[in-house]
Amino acid sequence: MTQVSSGDAASSAAVSTVWVEEVSWFDRLPRSVSTAAIFVVFVCIWQLVFISGLVSPIILPSPAGTAGQLYFVGHNLITGGYMLDSLWITLKEVFYAFILAIVIGFLLGVLVGETVFGERAVMPYLVAFDTMPKVAFAPLFIAWLGFGIESKVALATYIATFPIIVGTAAGLHAADENARMLFRTMGASRWQTLIKMKLPTGMPHFFTGLKIGSVGVMAGAITGEFLGGGKGFGELIRVASTNLHIARVFSLIIYLSIIGLAIFMFVVWAQRRFVFWQKSSAILDS
Repeated sequence: MTQVSSGDAASSAAVSTVWVEEVSWFDRLPRSVSTAAIFVVFVCIWQLVFISGLVSPIILPSPAGTAGQLYFVGHNLITGGYMLDSLWITLKEVFYAFILAIVIGFLLGVLVGETVFGERAVMPYLVAFDTMPKVAFAPLFIAWLGFGIESKVALATYIATFPIIVGTAAGLHAADENARMLFRTMGASRWQTLIKMKLPTGMPHFFTGLKIGSVGVMAGAITGEFLGGGKGFGELIRVASTNLHIARVFSLIIYLSIIGLAIFMFVVWAQRRFVFWQKSSAILDS
């Protein structure tokens, strides 16, 4: 008969009382498997709705028809057709707008997060501008800047800037009070405290604003092309929808979604590269 010492018994009792969260089987699935499964289910539901005739084929094309248009658009892009020129115009609008949004959002975020004047006097105006309907500014930007890419860049910048402002300001406020007191005790200036303590501490919040802005900048550029003409992908979608070529519309939207996802993942990669000490987030950092 095996004897168990009192110490071993106490350890076993302690281990048995430790609470462990139960993880369901679908939470243990690899990301690639779960993503593929959701895609297959979505396509199957789409095909069933198309076969059932609940929605007119003019409004909802079949998955096969959309796949054919995906091939057509992809072949046109690879071979350097007219769609490649349109995509290049849209990419320029998105790139210029995102750079402007980062610069403007960061500077205004530092003003709001670092000064009382910015927080009390400037921030209410920024919130008021952000609550206004973005689409309503498109005709104004077109009237001010014309039908070129400038008006589309302005609208996309307007949409993407505010999340970066909020993220930057929140990051500056996230600095630990003990760390601030330590810097003051060591005689650090306000500029040194900002550069060496507040900005590094607030980088996760700044990148969160970048992620939200990276999603909005694409929507802003395409909205500007919808309302202000041009020669980008948005114009191709408008023409296809006017001609009731909905499968082509779906395919163009899918390619834009892939590009938007690529921009988002680039921001995620940059965050992991420069904010390597932060634990990954299951929502915005995966």
